[in-house]
Amino acid sequence: MHYLITGGAGFIGSHLAEGLLARGDAVTVLDDLSTGAIRNIRHLKGQPGFSYVVGTVENIPLLAELVDNADKVFHLAAAVGVRLIVESPVRTIETNVKTTEHVLAAACKKKKKVFVASTSEVYGKSVAVPFREDGDLVLGATSRGRWSYACSKAIDEFLAIAYWRERHCPTVIGRCFNTVGPRQTGHYGMVVPRFVKQALRDEPLTVYGDGRQTRCFTHVSDAVRAMIGLMDSDHTVGEVYNLGSERETTILALAERIKELTESKSPITFTPYTEAYGDNFEDMPRRVPSLDKIRAAISWEPRIELDDTLQAVIDYERALEPQPA
Repeated sequence: MHYLITGGAGFIGSHLAEGLLARGDAVTVLDDLSTGAIRNIRHLKGQPGFSYVVGTVENIPLLAELVDNADKVFHLAAAVGVRLIVESPVRTIETNVKTTEHVLAAACKKKKKVFVASTSEVYGKSVAVPFREDGDLVLGATSRGRWSYACSKAIDEFLAIAYWRERHCPTVIGRCFNTVGPRQTGHYGMVVPRFVKQALRDEPLTVYGDGRQTRCFTHVSDAVRAMIGLMDSDHTVGEVYNLGSERETTILALAERIKELTESKSPITFTPYTEAYGDNFEDMPRRVPSLDKIRAAISWEPRIELDDTLQAVIDYERALEPQPA
């Protein structure tokens, strides 16, 4: 099979490209490098079946050509990261909605199957834990910029499902829960690479809020297995699936474990959300997925434990740290 991956030079996209190439598929990456990076896919250059194009999904003729040449499409291009969402809400909303609309319109002409990457953020302030795919989405006020990202990704999901139901374009949606691993950048607010970098430099580990908020962290290779499995299956079309781990970890416990694994001397400090992201920021206390639906669909289970996930990030970041003379 020949797959097109939009946003394929990003963190998840580059690992997805690796996974597809490893099983003998051909992969074309389209990325404008706004948050992705050539270094993420440099090691793939020269591999049989791999090619990349530096360009934007908003280049409609280019997108149409690439979609036509592919058998299926993974749509991962999006505005990502809490910091980017808070600082650039217009870019966030326009990027997420427009790119998804363009990809679905191009794929629909030839009825190419599309995987649309969504996020656990769409559950918003829901307290119905664990989150089920058919559960209500509870978003905060429009004056709170945090929810613009969740809303834009929910619109992406509505679009994908509408394209299937009305226009018979096969789509499947995956809601990712805190996917982490090597190559993820902390620049846009991702907590694990940020903590790891701070720990390796013996800098304070800055926990936002009181640290009691919980998340479920998923190794990127587990997420990639799920994405490929959902695309391989015929009976997943028109459906939404959670992709994540069921193990809850507080952010404070995460900081403490990273300190232990890195043998860091870093103190743990606490920063109010208002100081980190401004007065209009809200966070959700828990994000835990139900995996019943994806288990039933493709028998998927996360395999990699949190310590192994954290160690993979530590090893990667340690290799990037400048060595003493």
